[in-house]
Amino acid sequence: MVQQTNPTPTYGAASATTPKGRFLDGEAVSGGGFGTVVLHRALMLAAIAAIATPRIAWSQAAALTSTEHTIASAVDSDHKNALALLERLVNINSGTMNFAGVRQVGDILRAQFDSLGFKTRWADGAAFHRAGHLIAEHPGVGPKLLLIGHLDTVFEPSSPFQRFQKLDDSTARGPGVIDMKGGDVILLYALRALRQAGTLSKMNVTVVYDGDEEEAGAPIDLARRALVDAATGAQAALGFEDGAADPKTAVISRRSAGSWTLKTTGKPAHSSQIFKPEFGAGAVYEASRILHEFYSKLSTEQYLTFNPGLALGGTLLKVDTTGTEGTASGKRNVVAEHMEVTGDLRTLSPEQHAKAKRAMQEIVSHHLPQTSATIEFDDGYPPMAPTEGNRRLLAMYDKASRDLGFGSVVAVDPSRAGAADVSFVAGKVPMIIDGIGLSGHDDHSEKETADLRMFAPLTKRAALLMYRLTQNQVRP
Repeated sequence: MVQQTNPTPTYGAASATTPKGRFLDGEAVSGGGFGTVVLHRALMLAAIAAIATPRIAWSQAAALTSTEHTIASAVDSDHKNALALLERLVNINSGTMNFAGVRQVGDILRAQFDSLGFKTRWADGAAFHRAGHLIAEHPGVGPKLLLIGHLDTVFEPSSPFQRFQKLDDSTARGPGVIDMKGGDVILLYALRALRQAGTLSKMNVTVVYDGDEEEAGAPIDLARRALVDAATGAQAALGFEDGAADPKTAVISRRSAGSWTLKTTGKPAHSSQIFKPEFGAGAVYEASRILHEFYSKLSTEQYLTFNPGLALGGTLLKVDTTGTEGTASGKRNVVAEHMEVTGDLRTLSPEQHAKAKRAMQEIVSHHLPQTSATIEFDDGYPPMAPTEGNRRLLAMYDKASRDLGFGSVVAVDPSRAGAADVSFVAGKVPMIIDGIGLSGHDDHSEKETADLRMFAPLTKRAALLMYRLTQNQVRP
């Protein structure tokens, strides 16, 4: 899911005339690190104005072919049905561990795809301890498109937040309304519009709705096998995670979401003997040394974060298998024998990920006297780097938005975008974009709210992007 609050809409901005993201409208821009930061005066002023002014104003749609006008009109004609389906799906609890609810949402969407002529199947999740995934395939000619959503939410049956509530004509609240049942419906109704325009019949499209995005099953390679397999041969992948509160942004890069476990040991002794050569520094000082060096040597690197979330030390300790709870016991006058620290690790690219792990392992390998230490990594969600292909896809999405009269779209700063399933196909699909689902705010909370003003426009953007991808020879 996307974790972002008012993202700065100037990172990695691209247009159809932006080679390698280095120039925009003839002006040189700055870049560096693992992504290019584009600061263009006109775009920045427009973004600031959009944030400062809640009213949404668009220019008249232009540069659309007759077929594209038909696609946009089809979205409008189906809008009430799309909203009704969104309400129906939100009112079904599909917390990740509510397997029956996840399957029920999948069954409803499966029937929708069956009616569009897709071949659908359910990939059972027993092997990775989850409900499973819905896969819908539509073989055709031209470039293969991979469309990605998820069926589950963070709200289990025990949550008091269970129902869709339309607050007014422009606002609705409900569990998963933007994360990501709104995006699921946008994906579906974009395809419906393409069918109504007579263009879907020849398209080569595979849809994957994961059933465990919010709490991935284990082992994760099995939990994401269906998604990774579906990426084979795809030229472009579109992720329909919730969009930012500012609808003028999309995601072309995401940081990883992994974890690490640090364990240190020391030589137990009376506290009065600590620091003597035969007894050394103890486990707590060794862990403290390592954490301090992590901070002092790595904390300034852009887009790299590593947060120690739990630390326990003493004579005896026990940490549960999740690394989120534990107990420890010790005495002030005894040198600590054990310490364990668990934390997360987030990086922007595979190269940064590998570099960070090497640096952390190097720091761990140098011990204080009479101590030892080990660190283990669980890579979890991989990073999705801001590649040239992703920038090119953003440029196409931006142009579709402008041609529809909805204004420009720029990339979200990856420091404000959380991990999501689309990252599992990074490196396997030449062009990827995400965060093009329903916009709103406060996802993962009981204030989760959708901006219904953007429901139809975002569906039109997605449909037009899909159509144009199939009309041109896609260059990776």
